[in-house]
Amino acid sequence: MHKSITFDGREIRLRLGELAPQAGGSVLVECGDTAVLVTATQGTAREGIDFLPLMVEYEERLYAAGRIPGGFLRREGRPPEKVVLTSRLIDRPLRPLIPDWLREDMQVVATTMSLDQDAPPDVLAALGASLAVATAGIPFMGPMAAVRVGLLGDEFILNPTYAEVEAGELDLVVAGSPQGVIMVECRANQLPEQDMIEAIDFGHEAIQELIRAQQQILSELGVTLTIPPAPEPPADLVALIHETAAQGIQAVLDQTVADKQKRNQALDAVKAQVTAALAALPEDDPRRVAGTPKTVEALFKSLTKKLMRRHVIDKGIRVDGRRVDEVRPIHCEVGLLPRRVHGSAVFQRGSTQVLSAVTLGTPGDAQDLADDLHPEDEKRYLHHYNFPPYSVGEVKPMRAPSRREIGHGALAERAIVPVLPSKTEFPYVLRVVSEVLASNGSTSMGSVCASTLALMDAGVPLKRPVSGVAMGLIKEGDQVQVLTDIQDIEDFLGDMDFKVAGTDAGITALQMDMKITGLDVPTLGQAIKQGRAGRLFILEKMLATLAAPRTELSPYAPRLLTLKIDQELIGAVIGPGGKTIRGITEETGAKVDIEDDGTVTISARDEERAQKAYRLIDGMTRRLNEGDVYTGRVTRIIPIGAFVEILPGKEGMIHISQLAEHRVGKVEDVVSVGDEVIVRVREIDNRGRINLTRLGIHPDEAATARQGNSPQT
Repeated sequence: MHKSITFDGREIRLRLGELAPQAGGSVLVECGDTAVLVTATQGTAREGIDFLPLMVEYEERLYAAGRIPGGFLRREGRPPEKVVLTSRLIDRPLRPLIPDWLREDMQVVATTMSLDQDAPPDVLAALGASLAVATAGIPFMGPMAAVRVGLLGDEFILNPTYAEVEAGELDLVVAGSPQGVIMVECRANQLPEQDMIEAIDFGHEAIQELIRAQQQILSELGVTLTIPPAPEPPADLVALIHETAAQGIQAVLDQTVADKQKRNQALDAVKAQVTAALAALPEDDPRRVAGTPKTVEALFKSLTKKLMRRHVIDKGIRVDGRRVDEVRPIHCEVGLLPRRVHGSAVFQRGSTQVLSAVTLGTPGDAQDLADDLHPEDEKRYLHHYNFPPYSVGEVKPMRAPSRREIGHGALAERAIVPVLPSKTEFPYVLRVVSEVLASNGSTSMGSVCASTLALMDAGVPLKRPVSGVAMGLIKEGDQVQVLTDIQDIEDFLGDMDFKVAGTDAGITALQMDMKITGLDVPTLGQAIKQGRAGRLFILEKMLATLAAPRTELSPYAPRLLTLKIDQELIGAVIGPGGKTIRGITEETGAKVDIEDDGTVTISARDEERAQKAYRLIDGMTRRLNEGDVYTGRVTRIIPIGAFVEILPGKEGMIHISQLAEHRVGKVEDVVSVGDEVIVRVREIDNRGRINLTRLGIHPDEAATARQGNSPQT
C-alpha cells in the first residue's frame, strides 16, 4: 500500500507491507532520494527472563551513496560509531512505548538503501520504526515520531540538511508520542537555556503533525493499537511482601543513607527477611510456590520504587538526605598521571568517580570516517568512554565497547566540541579517554567534567570550560519533583534521565531518556533551568581546582609547527614517489602532513627536530623577493665570486664586486667556505638565478636576519 505525508513542505512517501513480506510489519520510507527500509518482527516468548527483549538495529549500505566499502573484504563490517548511535536514537523513544512486561523477542531493523544529502535518514528511520511496529501487531503505546531541529540565524528549521546542520548553531533531535516528549538528543553552540526550551517546543509541535498523520494511516489500514493487561502477581504474595518489607524499606529511606553500598546492604537485609518469611511457609503454600527468586526480586523492587517515590514527593528529601536541587560533594584533581600522559584529571561527585586522560596527536592521527554515509570525512576530537565492571563492584567479562559506552562517549564528545580551539589555532588531534572508576549515577556527565579539566591540564586553550549534570524526575499523577544530580537508585526507579552539559554561556549538549510515555515541555523547561544552577555549582568547584588552561604543553607532547605553501608546490615537497618528503623525515626525525589546501603540519618529539624540518620545507617553498636580507653560509668559491646557501636547497652567488665596499683581489681574501654572511637578494634573473650582494645592508636589517624567521609552535 502506498501512502504519503506532506511535512514541512516535503513529501514523505511510504510503501507499507510490500517489501520484506515475511516480516511482521515493514515500510519503505522515502524523502527526496533517501530511502530507508524498516521492518519489525515479533518472535516467541522466552522463559526465565525479566526484561523486555527488544533489539533495534540500524544498518547503512554504502551502495546507498554509490560507494564500495574499503578494507580487504570490500563489504560492510563492524558498524561505525554513527550507525551505533542511530540505532540508539531509534531504540530510546521506541522502548518506553512497548509494555515492559512483554517477553516475546522483538526486532526492529532499519536499513538505509539510498541516501540524499538533503534528507538525513535517521529521523525517517524513527518514523518507519513506529509504523512497522504498529503494523506488526506488537503492543504499542504509540505512534511515535522524531524530527531534527536546526538553528540558522534566529530561525528554527525542521529537518535541516547536513550542510545546514554544520552551518547552524544547533543540531537537536526531538522524539515524542501522543503523551509528550519522550527523547531529546542535542549538540549546540552554547545555546541559552530559554532558546533550547523554545527549540524543543518547536520540535514537539511538529512531531504531533507526524503522529496525527500516522494515526490516519493506521485507521485506513484498519490497525488498532492495543495493549494487553499486565500479568498480575498473586495478591496474597504481594500482601506478604508488603507486610514483611514495607516498614524495613521505609526505615532505610528515612535514614537518608548517602553511601550506595551501605544502602544496598540495608535493603538486601530487608529482602532477606522476605525470603525467610517465604521459607517458613509450608511447601505447598501458594505464596511459597509463586515466590520464585525472580518474582520476589521484581515485587521487592516494585515496592521499593513505590516507597522511594512517595518519600521524595511527600518530603522533598531524597534517599541520601539531599534536597531535590542539591548536588553531591565534589572533588577534583588534575595532573594525576605522570610522565607520558599529556593531561589528566579525576572528577568525583558523591561516589561517582571518573578519570580522564588526554593525548595530543598529529593531523595524521585524525579518525577516517570513510565507511559511513555521513558527509564528514574525518574527526579530530575523539572521546572514548570505558565502563569496567569493577566500577559497580561486579565481575563480568570485558568485551568490545558496548552501545552504552559508545553512546556516553559520543555525548561527552558533543559537549566538548563547541568549545575546542579551531584547527588553525591548535592543530593537534585530541583523544580523551574517560575511565569510570566508580559509578553511582551520571558517569557520562562526570566524564564531561573530568575531560574538561584534563584538556585544561594538557594546555588545550578551550574557549570556555564545560560542566554537566544529570537531572531526574518523579511524577505521581499531577505531583512532580525534578531532581538535580541523580544517583543510580533515582535513575532506576525514577521517570527520567536528562543529561545537560554546557558552559556559563549556554548549553552544548543534551540527552534525555524517559521511562514514561511522554512529558510536557513546561516540565522539561523546569529541568533545563534547574540544571543550569547545578552545572554552574559544579563548574565553580572545577575552576577552584584549575582556573584556566595551562600555558605550557607537556614536555612529552609532540611539537607541531605549521606553514602554508602554494598548492602548486605540494608536489615539489612530496617529490617523485614521496622521495623528498621521506628524505626530510629521515634527516630530521619529524613527521610531515600536507593537506590539499597547502597547509603543512610538522610534528616531532622536540622543538629542534620540528624547526629543522620547518626550515627545510620553508626553504624549498619560499618565494624570494629582490631586496630580502638573509643569513647564509658560504658553500663554495669560484674565481669570480662565492655561492651562498640562503635557504635550505636555495643558493645564490655573490659576485666578487659585491663582496665588499673596497676592491677585492681574490674571493678568498674576504670569505671562506663555511663562513656565515649577511646578504641581500640583488636580482633574480629570467632563468631563476639568484644574485646576492653584501653591500648597502643596514645594521637593523642585519640584526633581523641574524635572528632569522623562526616559526612559532
